[in-house]
Amino acid sequence: MATPDAEKAKSDTSFTQTAFEDDSKIANVLLSDEFDPDRGKSPEEKAAIEKKLMRKVDKWLIPWLCLLYLLSFLDRTNIGNARVAGIEADLGMEGHDYNNTLTIFFISYALAEPLTNVALKYLTPRIFFTAIIIAWGVVMTLMGLVTSYSGLLAARFFLGLAEAGLYPGANYYLSCWYKRSELGIRTATFFAMAALAGSFGGLLAAAISLMDGIGGRPGWAWIFILEGLVTTLVGFASWWMVFDWPETARFLSPEDRVRVQRRLARDGQTHTSETYDKRHITAALTDWKTYAYAILWAGNLCPLYSFSLFLPTIIRGLGYSGTTAQLLTVPPYAVAAVLTIVVGWAADRTRQRGLFNIGCVLVAATGFVMLLASSNHNVQYAGTFLAAAGIYPTIPNSLSWAANNFEGVYKRGVVIGTIVGFGNLNGVVSSNIYLKSESPRYWTGHAVVLSWQLAFLMGGSIFLYVMLGRENKKRLNGERDYLIEGKSEDEIRFLGDVSIHSTRTPPS
Repeated sequence: MATPDAEKAKSDTSFTQTAFEDDSKIANVLLSDEFDPDRGKSPEEKAAIEKKLMRKVDKWLIPWLCLLYLLSFLDRTNIGNARVAGIEADLGMEGHDYNNTLTIFFISYALAEPLTNVALKYLTPRIFFTAIIIAWGVVMTLMGLVTSYSGLLAARFFLGLAEAGLYPGANYYLSCWYKRSELGIRTATFFAMAALAGSFGGLLAAAISLMDGIGGRPGWAWIFILEGLVTTLVGFASWWMVFDWPETARFLSPEDRVRVQRRLARDGQTHTSETYDKRHITAALTDWKTYAYAILWAGNLCPLYSFSLFLPTIIRGLGYSGTTAQLLTVPPYAVAAVLTIVVGWAADRTRQRGLFNIGCVLVAATGFVMLLASSNHNVQYAGTFLAAAGIYPTIPNSLSWAANNFEGVYKRGVVIGTIVGFGNLNGVVSSNIYLKSESPRYWTGHAVVLSWQLAFLMGGSIFLYVMLGRENKKRLNGERDYLIEGKSEDEIRFLGDVSIHSTRTPPS
């Protein structure tokens, strides 16, 4: 006979807090046999149903998020292509002015990020993503109309403010739909769009810059205007293309909504209707893992932004210019996009994200050593391939690693926002290390990126790999049992990833 809670839940698959008194009761009912829409079916039949279900979820979620991030990265980094197209001369920029336009973006971007996931949870993904995408599309379009250096600075500041919520928001959003063992390949596919944006951006900029003089606007202005208009249109379309949470998704049947929620409950994840409690925020900000991952993330973001913002400049330093320089940026990004997905898939299968980070650092470090050690243009260009191949896969791999090790909808959201926000402060560093006076060798830029990778990314990965492995051994040996002694089921669930029941296989 079905329990009263299960019967009530069957008639209300949205699982609002009015249907259940607390978060633990939601999980208990979800996992009960009475609430299984596939009870009576064989394990093989259930596996086939689940496989078909997740293909449907992938089809509705991943392509659109990929498009959004492609546009996001394209819009934040096309300033590098505009530089090649002559924006500095047209706006009377000199000395450190270009670097300042990069720096101001990251100041607003990083400061806004820690709060964006709380806003996403409060507003719902549909409203949140639609609003920020339209906002940055409008800013991007207006950037093509600036006529002074100060106008460009203002536009870049507001662009950073508007874009701040997409990357942490999308990663948090995906973590509310997929099991931990499935997250890596999805975030890798999503982030591969950053590499594709670099590749596609070079081709697009080369074509758009040929519009130089049309409507009295220079070629670099048309890069901003056309890309901004496309983003704005996609933002309006997001109202229909972005879905909220599994329990309310319009593309799922009531039975499929239950199936998605049940598989997340079996994975030990908190339901998205988790009640807000300020203790979740405190837990996020007092967890040592938050700051360990933030330091690791600094080793990701400084190299990423340095490479994406200055690759056109590096290529130009090798003696190429104009359309040729734009096109030569394409192949390294194409290689990076492929390897990002491969590493995401492999890390999901092996659950060894820390080791993959370490391996990628070694590849990227080799590339930057080649850039530092040789003046041969062929060797330096080959170095950009290794740099891209080592930088890009670590971004989704690192954030998936972090998402895997924090439990609770609010705690995970705040942690991801904090990690990404701190990491993006390193964009200020990235913006100021490739000095025009050091062209074409850029000693300072290459050396700083190399040191950031070795100290923060590799050092942070080794530290977390060892510490998480040690913690899991203590839990398996019963050395953390005291954490749950004398506590109720609800109190144990509130502990989230601190609970001994949330043991992870090191260092997933």
